[in-house]
Amino acid sequence: MSANTENVIHLFKEDPPAPAPTPVPAPVVSLAPAPPVAPVRLFRRTGRKVAGAVRDERTRTAGRMVVRHGSYVVGGSRIVVRRAWDGRTGARYERMLRAAEAVGNYEAAGEWEERLHRFRSDRHKRRMDLLASPEKVVKGAAFAAGGGVGTLILIGVALAIANKDATDVVTPLMAFIDLIRLLVVITTVVWGPLVAAAPWVALAGVWAVGRHRGAAPAWALPTGRSEDAGAPITPSIVVLALRDLGIAPLRTAIKEMGDSGAAMLGPIRIAGCGVEVDVTLPSGVSTNEVQGRRRKLAENLARHEHEVFITIPTAARTVRLWIADSGALDEPIGPSPLTTDPDMTANYKTGKAPWGQDLRGDAAALSVYQRHLLITGLSNQGKTAALRALALWLALDPSVEFRLADLKGAGDWAMFDGLATVLIQGPTDDHVIDATEMLEGGVTEMERRLQAPPGTVFPPLVLLVDEAQVAFMCPVVDAEKRPYGGSKATSRYFMAARKIHNQGRAVNVTLWQGTQDPTDQNLPKLVREGAHTRASLALGTESQARMALGDKAVDGGAAPNLLRPGLDKGTLVVASDGITIPSGQASITVRTHFIDTETAGQITARARAMRDGVTTLHVIEHGEDRDPLADIATVIGTTNRVLTQNVLQRLAVLSEDAYGSWTHADLKRVLDGTGAEPYKSDGRMVVGRERVARALTNRGDEGSASVAR
Repeated sequence: MSANTENVIHLFKEDPPAPAPTPVPAPVVSLAPAPPVAPVRLFRRTGRKVAGAVRDERTRTAGRMVVRHGSYVVGGSRIVVRRAWDGRTGARYERMLRAAEAVGNYEAAGEWEERLHRFRSDRHKRRMDLLASPEKVVKGAAFAAGGGVGTLILIGVALAIANKDATDVVTPLMAFIDLIRLLVVITTVVWGPLVAAAPWVALAGVWAVGRHRGAAPAWALPTGRSEDAGAPITPSIVVLALRDLGIAPLRTAIKEMGDSGAAMLGPIRIAGCGVEVDVTLPSGVSTNEVQGRRRKLAENLARHEHEVFITIPTAARTVRLWIADSGALDEPIGPSPLTTDPDMTANYKTGKAPWGQDLRGDAAALSVYQRHLLITGLSNQGKTAALRALALWLALDPSVEFRLADLKGAGDWAMFDGLATVLIQGPTDDHVIDATEMLEGGVTEMERRLQAPPGTVFPPLVLLVDEAQVAFMCPVVDAEKRPYGGSKATSRYFMAARKIHNQGRAVNVTLWQGTQDPTDQNLPKLVREGAHTRASLALGTESQARMALGDKAVDGGAAPNLLRPGLDKGTLVVASDGITIPSGQASITVRTHFIDTETAGQITARARAMRDGVTTLHVIEHGEDRDPLADIATVIGTTNRVLTQNVLQRLAVLSEDAYGSWTHADLKRVLDGTGAEPYKSDGRMVVGRERVARALTNRGDEGSASVAR
């Protein structure tokens, strides 16, 4: 009920007396103090909040930024002061003197001592001249003032005469005084802002110096990329990188040299897509200690590991550093000259194959003259492409004969059909048997050449086996229980390769092999050490690198095991006297040109056009009964005329058992009376294709049973 209604009721009836209010007991107040908020809990809560704020990435980023830029200012100030001190005193010469003494170069120490003596003599002379300079300055100022006033008065006299007004005599002098007053006014206006801005300009200057020299600690640099990544290589950067390698004697020696640790360095030379510098190590530091820390050295230089190469030159206690420009090695190189020059030819004896580029960006060309070749590496790193590039170039020399076995059989060498006299393609045991007999046929040809009269010149014969590890690992044995694979004296493939390595080069019979993931089982030691040119793509371990290139090359800095699988495809470390290697090095790194299969087919088409037709045998037959006339027609192929010597060679390749011992008399015996007898053409004995075909047609079946024994 509202208050107004209650008032109306009160007008008509007197309200009863209100009941006495029930007394409410007073609250009992405890005299004990209330428990305060736990200070430990408050402290912990505050600590967690502070710690969370500190751990927050924004706080850490801001802290790093403050420390970084503060370090730039402090470090830049120190550098500027040091430079000023070096410019005014002989401190620089004294540091260089100590550095030369530290590395034991006493000749350089004597030279620096002489320079210090000359500097001090010149400085003393300048100070003596400075003592006499006030008198000279006063006299010079008096003469200059008198001469200037006199000149102005003379100008005024001339002006007064010209204007016929005597007051013009002082006009030039008054104009000069007005100019001085104007300069004073301008200086008064500008001086204040200049004074106010000068400290900030100086601060910005020392900050820039500190930033350029990387004066901030590494942890304060932005995450993800250091600010000096890819920066130009300077002596101070190299010295700091060496100092921080973790080699105690090296660090101590550099500290004793002060900032002049650069005395260890030779000139920093531009070398292709990077720079090269020789470092003379102080006593107590070995070259292999630096080589073993390649990754750390690269990171200290703000480079990736694959962008720094360490080799050992001829100078004692010296390492040669090649440091690539950041990212330069990830850029592809240009196309092969084989693809850009349609008129290119090859010369087996005097020419060099354009294989690629070295790390300096210079052309890397390889001579294959009388050199056995071995290329190895992990699978799918470009081994076949590198080997094929050499064969494609050499195919442009018409005098070179190829006998080729591709034990992978993926068609990488199919373009040599019609160019190679033998082309075996496939990974089976039968293909290994054919490849082995191909090498044994090469041994027979080598032995025939070795028995020729002294001075006889033989055309080059290249026996090429790709994926040779398949042959070495083949478990098949022949009828005489001799294995085709393996590395024992009974192994047919192994012994054929060894015989060619031993004597083949003397009569231009060479063996090229490509293999992958080398081990002692799939690449025996005697075979790999018989190669004159040894090249390796990326490998997994240093022991494999030693198998591929030999101990000398690896001890000299060759490290194919440090190449990046997949990223450094086609990059080879080469040890050979057939390629130009910088003085003092045992190997060279080559980035090979890539020639795709289609372009390779175009190059081999040009090579076939240079030749007088080649019949390619795809299978080496092992049958006992042969038809000599039909086999002669087979090896002649589509060529109009073939030299009798070449016919004999091709027959031996076709069947070593049947024709390996044939002579010109045997060939003449078979062809006599058939109408296909050998005849002279241009003064040389040849066999004609049409005559042999006619003899086969006329013979019918009556002579088909003749057998070559």
